[in-house]
Amino acid sequence: MLSPVSGNKDSARAMAAKPEMSILFVCLGNICRSPLAEGVAAAALARNGLAGRVALDSAGTGGWHVGSPPDPRSVAVATRHGIDITAQAARRLTADDFERFDLLLGMDASNVAALRAAAPPGDDARVHLFLDYALGRPHDVPDPYFGGADGFGAVYRTIQEASEALAVRLAARLESPPSSGQASSTM
Repeated sequence: MLSPVSGNKDSARAMAAKPEMSILFVCLGNICRSPLAEGVAAAALARNGLAGRVALDSAGTGGWHVGSPPDPRSVAVATRHGIDITAQAARRLTADDFERFDLLLGMDASNVAALRAAAPPGDDARVHLFLDYALGRPHDVPDPYFGGADGFGAVYRTIQEASEALAVRLAARLESPPSSGQASSTM
């Protein structure tokens, strides 16, 4: 569900303009971590004045859950924090995603490896491990799928911290034009 971030009083103005950047969050099945990251990041970006300036979406490296809503435990933890991810539907990563997105953030090392393997030659520089890119920590966002609600709470907290750091990084990046006059997809 590619859509500009919305949520603040300037969102109508911001959404009229084309987003300046696009980010795809990627996990294995696109029902737990990546839809939660999409929703949490949207809220963090809106809080940091980036509504409409960054388009977000999520996808899975596998196609088992295509068309399914996010896992009810992801929906529940998001809802507890005032974030609605119920309109999202799982989809599988496509070759077009490498043309559509400036940044592709994998939730774990295996997602990053799958993204890099699928990337056209030269495009793998836009692929990063989410926590490493956002926080400078080369760690995975753990997959809570086979665990209980506590695991989803821990994943939410991890994604929240990384999303806030990502929003601050993007705000600084989007406020200062590139020195060469060219936009950088690797930031």
